Amino acid sequence: MNRKRDKLFFRGWLTALVALSFLSCTQIQKPTPEPFFAATAPPTVQEFRWSNGKRPKSFDPARAAAAPEADIVRAICEGLTELDARSLDAVPAVAQQWSASDDNRVWTFNLREGARWSNGKRVTANDFVASWKRLLTLGEKTAHRELLQNIVGFANDNITSSTEPQDFSHTAVNPLAVPGEPSNADDAALAPESTADLAAEPRERIAVNKKIGVEAIDDLTLKVTLELPDKDFPKLVAHQIFRPIYGDGVNFEKSALDKNIVTNGAFVVVESTVDGVVIERSNSYWNKAAVQLERIRFVAFETAEAALDAYKEGEIDAVTNAQFKPLALKLLAPYDDFRRTTHSALNFYEFNLNNPPFGDRRVREALAAAIDRERLIETELEGTAQSATDFLPHGERIESAISFDVKNANDLLEKAGYGNGEGFPQIRLVINRNDTQQRVAVAVAKMWKQHLNIETEIVPVELTEIKSVRDAGDFDLIRRGVVLPTTDETVGLTTIFRSIEKTQHTDATLKTTDNDLSATASRQNPVDENNAAAESEPDKAAPGDANLLNRADALFDMFAIPLYFPKSYSLVKPYVYGFETNLLDAPSIKNIGINDTWQPPNAAAQN
Repeated sequence: MNRKRDKLFFRGWLTALVALSFLSCTQIQKPTPEPFFAATAPPTVQEFRWSNGKRPKSFDPARAAAAPEADIVRAICEGLTELDARSLDAVPAVAQQWSASDDNRVWTFNLREGARWSNGKRVTANDFVASWKRLLTLGEKTAHRELLQNIVGFANDNITSSTEPQDFSHTAVNPLAVPGEPSNADDAALAPESTADLAAEPRERIAVNKKIGVEAIDDLTLKVTLELPDKDFPKLVAHQIFRPIYGDGVNFEKSALDKNIVTNGAFVVVESTVDGVVIERSNSYWNKAAVQLERIRFVAFETAEAALDAYKEGEIDAVTNAQFKPLALKLLAPYDDFRRTTHSALNFYEFNLNNPPFGDRRVREALAAAIDRERLIETELEGTAQSATDFLPHGERIESAISFDVKNANDLLEKAGYGNGEGFPQIRLVINRNDTQQRVAVAVAKMWKQHLNIETEIVPVELTEIKSVRDAGDFDLIRRGVVLPTTDETVGLTTIFRSIEKTQHTDATLKTTDNDLSATASRQNPVDENNAAAESEPDKAAPGDANLLNRADALFDMFAIPLYFPKSYSLVKPYVYGFETNLLDAPSIKNIGINDTWQPPNAAAQN
């Protein structure tokens, strides 16, 4: 009897203990976090409050290098085409349709009759001709001037300077920057916040030397002739610098932020103050009925912290173009209104083709294949980037994309005459003096040592010294960062590789390379004399060569090692719809709207 009583007592005690343990676990369990960083109530009107950086310095499309200027220009000015914010395909805008010649060198755009300026006058093909000619005459003051280079007559050698002074406002361009490369090409944010510095200064008049490849066939037909074929040209002209202006642009020189400017976009400027810019839906826009928002307020903040506080308090609806600190990124990561997007910018190591043995394509490919990019992303970059197995962040992955393959890397190195790294010279890797870049370089050097038995000397220099080092050729590899402001494949690749061509004597390089390879092959891997040419495997093309216009060729030649694409960050309230973040940081503003019936989760649950 006592045994039965003891058994019942034990069962009761065990049940109570399990219940108590369950209760304790429930009590100490962390509360479920809120899904949104700031779930405030939406505005009661179709007004979008957007913090996209500091106060803009110009409304001029020619100077709209990056946000905040670029965002405003895309709203108030419309080009021949726009980019679909999701697919990044070209869609009709002022041009309702377009066609190309069989070789993709001559493009014809048919403009819609209903396109109007905000003063009611019709937008014509001549408006585009005049606006694009102005880009040429502005010379280096044009933002992203490299985007023009493939249009006939727009190359740098088509301009000269006269001695007649004129009063032009100018874009503050870093004289040390490489075309397509921002002045502060760092790991977290490659694109400059703004390159528009509108302090007027006298400058020389730029004159055009020859006929250009932009012609108005009639009021509604524009023909553009290119130097090289470009299947993506309609995507290129969606960029903000190609958007037309009304008149000769003198108004931008007199008042950079004149709210009375005539524009042709979905919105018009109604207010411009030290606190920001206000634009409203244009009554003259041809597709006014499709525009959701009545008003957009661009609210300027000097710091990311100030913008974050305003977002938290419900004073703004979106934050973009803000340099969030690493700790802030970690804190924001769990929330649904925090967005991370691969940015259209590339960090890479450029080869000095004049220095043996880097003229050997097999050596370049071996070094590229020996880098574990995913490990770089997880450790040194803490997930703030995407590994670059290609030179461009857009488009589908191609078969020849780089993969981490130690066996292939060693096989290539052995064929080049450096089995197990024997006889390979120490690599001189030059980087800008930046904590992140130094960590990345150290990690890459360890991989080359571990996988290929190759030593590396890392040489940090100040960012301002990078150009002089490149010009002097005092490097084997050098770290570079390039912003790619368009999804045009031809422009993207030529931006990267023509800048390499400018600093390297490729003719001499290839001659040296051939001799070097033949000697190396015969020394390390004796072969029949008749096969020596095949063993040497000279370069397929020179950097910037007209043949190097596709990603497959770029990867085959491997004149540079792509490392990673950085990410950009934004906060967008859950009641905002149509705000599509993409790698160009270019949302389709015409599709944005406010869902004024949305309620924060707690309020919805109570109702």
